[in-house]
Amino acid sequence: MNIREATAEDLPDILGVLKASLGESSSKKTSEVWNYKHVENPFGKSLVLVAEEENCIIGIRAFMRWEWKKGNKTYKAFRAVDTATHPDHQGKGVFKRLTLKAIEIAAEHGDFVFNTPNDQSRPGYLKMGWKVVDNINVVLYPAKLFGSSFNLNQKNEKKLDVIDPRLFESYNRDLENNDKFYTPKSLDYIKWRYMNNPLQKYIVKYDENFFLACYIKEHRFFNELRISELIYNASLGLSSAKKVISKFSYGLKPLIISSSPRNDLKRALNFRGAYGPVLTSRPLNNKESIISRIQDWDYALGDLELF
Repeated sequence: MNIREATAEDLPDILGVLKASLGESSSKKTSEVWNYKHVENPFGKSLVLVAEEENCIIGIRAFMRWEWKKGNKTYKAFRAVDTATHPDHQGKGVFKRLTLKAIEIAAEHGDFVFNTPNDQSRPGYLKMGWKVVDNINVVLYPAKLFGSSFNLNQKNEKKLDVIDPRLFESYNRDLENNDKFYTPKSLDYIKWRYMNNPLQKYIVKYDENFFLACYIKEHRFFNELRISELIYNASLGLSSAKKVISKFSYGLKPLIISSSPRNDLKRALNFRGAYGPVLTSRPLNNKESIISRIQDWDYALGDLELF
């Protein structure tokens, strides 16, 4: 078995392995989606490895590049995402060999790897050095407390240039002062992450004082309005964002609104807890001190949502 870094010419075969292994029910397996995730990412192109037998690709492993900051220190990170082994070649240890080789290469360029593996895949990661940080903390609000009328077909007529770059500068500065892990935000980031995302159609609203990205997550018996990103400048921006959330609550009729603990929507009735998936991380270059409690991470839900 030969393991090497992928090239652009490998994409048709990579997509073929993904479709054969995972199907297309969970997410689209197209060149548009692949390039969005692994080429257009403002943090840089992904580290992608393939496994070959007889010049045929039988497995793939992709680590997206990401960036976290803590205080004034920047951490170059990798996000363990796409992985697949062709059904005809399962049981050969392809996933493990690809992942360990990816870690070896990633160690030359970054500080840690993170992801939110499900219950089935998590044991495999733990055997390869991943550590459990904790369940992601989420705040839940009863949606009916936010209600007011709103035309959901109303579009944000304001151009993106209405967003003052100082909004992100202020946001990043405040988080830097908290001395917790956070993903720095910029106009390029929000355009890529929320406005050009082919995987999830986000509802985006913004003005000079705030930026909001959210979507409806359907559950079996109810709908949830998930606030993936909320950036605002002081009380004026929060007040404007809350009015928009209130309108969405009325028009979309979710049962609950979810947000990260970072976004204090100033509602007396809320439920805070470890309701999210399990966050795991693996240090690179023996930097064990990087692994920390969930309380040391100051994240938007969009920072940790699945890709």
